[in-house]
Amino acid sequence: MPMKTAIGFATVIAAALASAFAATSDPLPPDSTYRPLPTQPFSKVKENDEAQKPAVMERQRALLEQRYDLANRPVAGVMMSGGRKAVQQGVRVRLPEGVTWDSLAGKEPNEIREKNLLPKGFIPLPHVKQATGGQVFPDDQIRKIADDEQRDLRRFDVDFDLPGHLTPEFPPPIFLTTHPELGDVSRGDLLTIRNFYEYLNGIITPVQMEGLRLLLTPFPQEEFNQTEDRKVAQPSLGVTCLDCHANFHTNAAFHLTPDVRPQAERFRLDTTSLRGMYNQQIHGSKRSLRSIEDFTQFEQHTAYFNGDHVSAARKGMHLPDRANQVAMMAQMQNIIDFPPAPKLDPSGRLDPKKATEQELRGEQVFMGKGRCAECHIPATSFTDNNMHDLKLERFYKAGQTINGMVAIPDGPIKTFTLRGIKDSPPYLHDGRLLTLADTVEFFNLILGTKLNQQDKDALVAYLLTL
Repeated sequence: MPMKTAIGFATVIAAALASAFAATSDPLPPDSTYRPLPTQPFSKVKENDEAQKPAVMERQRALLEQRYDLANRPVAGVMMSGGRKAVQQGVRVRLPEGVTWDSLAGKEPNEIREKNLLPKGFIPLPHVKQATGGQVFPDDQIRKIADDEQRDLRRFDVDFDLPGHLTPEFPPPIFLTTHPELGDVSRGDLLTIRNFYEYLNGIITPVQMEGLRLLLTPFPQEEFNQTEDRKVAQPSLGVTCLDCHANFHTNAAFHLTPDVRPQAERFRLDTTSLRGMYNQQIHGSKRSLRSIEDFTQFEQHTAYFNGDHVSAARKGMHLPDRANQVAMMAQMQNIIDFPPAPKLDPSGRLDPKKATEQELRGEQVFMGKGRCAECHIPATSFTDNNMHDLKLERFYKAGQTINGMVAIPDGPIKTFTLRGIKDSPPYLHDGRLLTLADTVEFFNLILGTKLNQQDKDALVAYLLTL
């Protein structure tokens, strides 16, 4: 049998096995509104999931390799705010054969859609295992929590899918609006329930300290709990708010948006940063939550349990008291600052005495032909506190199935702040854009701004100053 034929046959067999295992191990049928009770013993489900896992991870790896260049290529001399991890450079989204970025930008959306020319990396990114979904943590977070708290965040059915060099610095620094003179108050460590008092005592108020304790307290979650349909080997205490929002920033943990059904059409959601929440009026990538209190309560009520209150009730959902617990958690989140941006003046504009010629050119592009400042307004923390529908479906045929996910239109997405953006890869609400250069190419296409390469390079240089 020819080698290519053999590989192809093996791929088909692996896919068939994955499908067969899915039928017996996945707890949530794709067309179900409610998460059903398990029909098999936990030991059998775990056995099936573990057998299925290699095929599931290989399928996701192949998808990522098809879409992106995943190489480790750091920007020389450019580190994230904690100084421990380099920022990655270059466009990583792969173009269709025979297409250039300039030629693609010169085509109309309907032509790109009909000829299937939109780069696959611009299409919605599926969960590793769409039919099951749920929270998936990166290895750094898993190892640190296991060492510090002896709590297990590793699932037996899936692993994190992106290479570590394409995720945020870990642990990220913590900056406080109330103590800008202190710099990183985390001392280079990850805040946990074991060490938070030592690090923050004498710096924050009693109310903020209690809010922090709650943010670091594990509560039951859909995949991490005591019940037989969990996705962790041993009964679990659950997860904490800061398991995903590590040090109030992000570690690129992902799950699925809770408020879409059927399961196959739910969006992958990357974890957003909690930096600068005090200056933002919309919280949540896909939902218009208008206060930090709303966001905090929503996470506990809905995101933890995929929007299924029936499943939540049997797993022990924590119901924080809005007037007390939620308020204290919010007070803590509201003092988390953006990282320093020494080249920006108080109005959010570059100081010509500190910026390079290329960075100043990038600011001009940002404010002008790039149309970035129409939504990312410097004077309001580089956001407009609105949600916008980019209508990306103009460029591709919605409804196609990708690794179990049906790609429906994204709909409205919040305008994310760009302050400290170099610290927050990957980008967009589902993490489909791996670098800032990818993000510039994405918006150049969908906004039709026709930037040249010099403009694009300057814009990336500018974004690194924010």
